[in-house]
Amino acid sequence: MKELDDGVFSTGAVGQGVAVSLEKGEVKAPFDGTVVSVFPTKHAITLKSKSGVELLIHIGLDTVELKGKGFKQLVHDGDAVRKGDLLETVDLDLIKEAGFNLASPVIVTNPANFDKVASQTQGHVQAGDQLLLATVDQAKTEKVSSVSLA
Repeated sequence: MKELDDGVFSTGAVGQGVAVSLEKGEVKAPFDGTVVSVFPTKHAITLKSKSGVELLIHIGLDTVELKGKGFKQLVHDGDAVRKGDLLETVDLDLIKEAGFNLASPVIVTNPANFDKVASQTQGHVQAGDQLLLATVDQAKTEKVSSVSLA
């Protein structure tokens, strides 16, 4: 995240996470949970896992400026989702041709609820790979949450 050319995400102001570069035009649910919101411009989705992780999936940088063009929303606010469910499709060529960066932050927006939020991978990732691990001290409670690239 620190390498992103974006003041909001690179500083951690939104939360802790990683950035992935999309190779396929599909955004899938990384865990079982609920769609909290799909932004009106469809460039970002927030989810909440059953274990309490609040996650923002932001597709590309500055893609809000596309005003929904190139994004096809497949879920709605309040929908229950299962790991691997298709949330959205994205026209990657359109985004590239418009000059936008496809680096896509995946961010735990409530890191204060966890003792640690850590990246679990580096380099190339694919569907099913664990991206993030959010943990709470086992002595306090039995709460471990993971975010996988689905």
